[in-house]
Amino acid sequence: MSGLLGIRPLLLLWGCGCLWLTSPTSGTLVIFEDTEAPEEMSGAPKLLQKRSTNEAMVEVHSVTVDCTVTSRFAHTVMTSVALNKANTSKEIFFEVELPKSAFITNFSMEIEEKVYVGVVKEKEKAKKQYQKAVSSGQTAGLVKASGRKMEKFSVSVSIAAESNVTFVLTYEELLQRKLGQYEILIRVKPKSLVQQFQILTNIYEPQGLSYVDAHATFLSNELLPLVEKTVSDKKAKISFSPTLEQQRKCPGCDGTLIDGDFIVKYDVNRQQGLGEIQIVNGHFVHFFAPPDLPRVPKNVVFVIDRSGSMSGRKMEQTREALLKILPDLHEEDYFALIQFDTRILSWKESLTKATKENVAEGMDYVKTITDLGGTDINSAMLRAINMLIKDRQGNLLPERSIDMIILLTDGMPNSGESRVPTIQENVRSAIGGNMSLFCLGFGNDVDYNFLDVMSKQNKGLARRIFEASDAALQLQGFYDEVSNPLLLEIDLQYPDNAVDYVTTSHFPQLFNGSEIVVAGRLMDNELDNFLVEVVGQGFEEKFNVQGQATVVDWNVMYPDESYIFGDFTERLWAYLTIQQLLQKSESGPSDEKANATAKALEMSLQYSFVTPLTSMVVTKPEEGDEPDSSFIADKLTEEQRQQAERSTPMAFATAVSASRLYGQTMPSPVYLVDGDPHFVIELPERNDSLCFNINNGPGTILNLVRDPETGVFVNGQIIGDKKIPPNGKINTYFWRFGIIHQTLGVRLQVTTQYISVLQDGKEVKLLWADTASLKGPNVDIHVTKDRSLTVTLKGSVKFVILLHKVWKNHPYHRDYLGFYTLDTHLLSPSVHGLLGQFYHGIEYEVTGLRPGESPEKPDATMFAKGQELSVTRGWQRDFRRDIKNGENVPCWFIHNNGSGLIDGVATDYIVSGLFKTV
Repeated sequence: MSGLLGIRPLLLLWGCGCLWLTSPTSGTLVIFEDTEAPEEMSGAPKLLQKRSTNEAMVEVHSVTVDCTVTSRFAHTVMTSVALNKANTSKEIFFEVELPKSAFITNFSMEIEEKVYVGVVKEKEKAKKQYQKAVSSGQTAGLVKASGRKMEKFSVSVSIAAESNVTFVLTYEELLQRKLGQYEILIRVKPKSLVQQFQILTNIYEPQGLSYVDAHATFLSNELLPLVEKTVSDKKAKISFSPTLEQQRKCPGCDGTLIDGDFIVKYDVNRQQGLGEIQIVNGHFVHFFAPPDLPRVPKNVVFVIDRSGSMSGRKMEQTREALLKILPDLHEEDYFALIQFDTRILSWKESLTKATKENVAEGMDYVKTITDLGGTDINSAMLRAINMLIKDRQGNLLPERSIDMIILLTDGMPNSGESRVPTIQENVRSAIGGNMSLFCLGFGNDVDYNFLDVMSKQNKGLARRIFEASDAALQLQGFYDEVSNPLLLEIDLQYPDNAVDYVTTSHFPQLFNGSEIVVAGRLMDNELDNFLVEVVGQGFEEKFNVQGQATVVDWNVMYPDESYIFGDFTERLWAYLTIQQLLQKSESGPSDEKANATAKALEMSLQYSFVTPLTSMVVTKPEEGDEPDSSFIADKLTEEQRQQAERSTPMAFATAVSASRLYGQTMPSPVYLVDGDPHFVIELPERNDSLCFNINNGPGTILNLVRDPETGVFVNGQIIGDKKIPPNGKINTYFWRFGIIHQTLGVRLQVTTQYISVLQDGKEVKLLWADTASLKGPNVDIHVTKDRSLTVTLKGSVKFVILLHKVWKNHPYHRDYLGFYTLDTHLLSPSVHGLLGQFYHGIEYEVTGLRPGESPEKPDATMFAKGQELSVTRGWQRDFRRDIKNGENVPCWFIHNNGSGLIDGVATDYIVSGLFKTV
């Protein structure tokens, strides 16, 4: 469990001053006063001048994180109070990061003694409010993906002069035991000195605490003694409350040391037998993780994607991880290695005993795995399954052992059988419930939902592996979690006449360092005890224990504690039930999916959990003549998180900077031209986009990127419809691009039919009909069949070109291309062109929101590049995640061929040839 708390003041645009972002890439906050604009800029946007945040007169009075953990169920309340000391109203931001596995249960704002409380509603019923807010230019979504494990909740509100606001966010989750411990991770970034700062964690564990550890990434020698830890047999209290002076980076300066992770790790005492069963308030919870069990041998087939998209760092990291995983195999284990692209290659035809000699031989084989070709997941999986079945039937594997497959892939199936439902059914049918499948999805191009469903259908789970410098460690970490099975086919049994609505009670395996949790509702609240039995298959014999569970009286156990939420067993049961129903709604039998979804929705509303089926509607107070506005807090699915990550250029990169500590990702601008032709400048740090069209006739060649300093140039040629449609409007698109790198001597021509690469007088042609990779000393090319082309120029920029295929017999439309630029920071400050001029940021302000011609598309006034522009809130489509339909991107549309936003006029960018550089 984790959380982040931060507050940042934002002065209103229409007040006497403004706190704003100077650059879409830097994220710097600055303040300016109206009186500071030079006279010659009258009527244009004011110059932005840095000022101390003290001048904003907004004080973060208190930040409190209060986390109570009772029997692994964590209830966290984050509270912050901000004061507006100024004599004008100010905009205050409240920002929190919470774990993606947690459910928000409450949010409230107290302003001038009036409390505004969020209400949990069915997602569909909240959808119209969300769309209305987006169309009016507001940031309606309060929750966004943040790194690998977190979600960011943020909201802002206008506070009157000399007033204060209190924000309170509550969320709950069941802590999962991994590698022998539970972890509470609280991320704190108050961004300024805080008058009253406190982190308080209380842990209550009836089994008894075996150890408790607390530390923080920001602790100095002076702050370390401020972490107070009191631990008794079953309780622990950890607190951290630095004074304002102790928070300072240096005497007299305003910087704060409090910036990072506060981490608590612990585990509980365990005894052989039933585990721990607690009965409280008519519900029970059963924790099962017996110690000192011998491990069950495993038979594992590693299925490794070596398609062209795995080229470079991903392939290196995969080999690196395998070279560390293989030596960790126990000698009684058996293993096999299968690599695949369009072909399936097995190291050996049967599994091999993990002797030192065989492991060393397997490691030599791993070193030879190289990337090439397409992605035939179906054939690779069937080869692995058949190998395990054949060896089982031939009695070549230990009788008491577990069969498992670990699949690592980074892309979509595009060779052999490519229909996802068919592959899932083929795998499920072939496995027949007799082995476990673990799927690792590498990077952002992978269809994670496909892997997630397929693994859950086959007694396993899926995990995303993020493209980063620690990818090899991620792979090893996952393997460590599943490398030591202790029990197989575990059943936890309870009297049918005593309990109902029991969560999942059958588990295919129990791994060392993990824990099984079952919860249910008692049919008789007066029940004092009931018989519990646990059966499973161990290494040498059947595991079978039974015993009586008794009711726990928490008032007797903790007489001095005012327990923060005495219904924790019921809420734990509800949390676990909803999580499992959501899984069943995705991967369960088709006849059960609808019922699972309906029940999960019903319970989410009953217990006020923000889940993927519900939204929390937060009503902000009216501001002046403006009515109350509703903002929406959603729960993101893993698929939505992946889509959000794809919205940054780094989604296409082969490596991501190692500087993203703690799983954070730094948003970057995205620059693209796609469609008819629509230019879009996506600015994640502004949570905004700018867009414009360029209307020129067919045959026109436009310069998109021009950087003489680095020698990079990109031009694109427009094509029109086959003939004039009945409405008289001819659509135009880009149908070919010329890419030049003068320094490297590389020239590429990309058309809707082929890709031509010319270097040193030699030409190579690739077709869209094939998945292929081409690696050279100065340029790397990767083609995904009928979908995308990635061009990487050595030490320089990357481009991704999408192919939009249109039905060949369409009476009007043709195939066309979309162009996306990556790693733009590698180009020089003098880069220009229709897209290039925006690569190093754009400063603008939007104000004066007013009704437009369409109710859903309001107009506004934009100040940019010394111009006052009339703009319209609208949408353009981004095709990176859905190449067929695209996704709507809300943006401010600049009319008249981008006039006022682009330098000069559109005709200035016309060039005479596809490879023209002047």
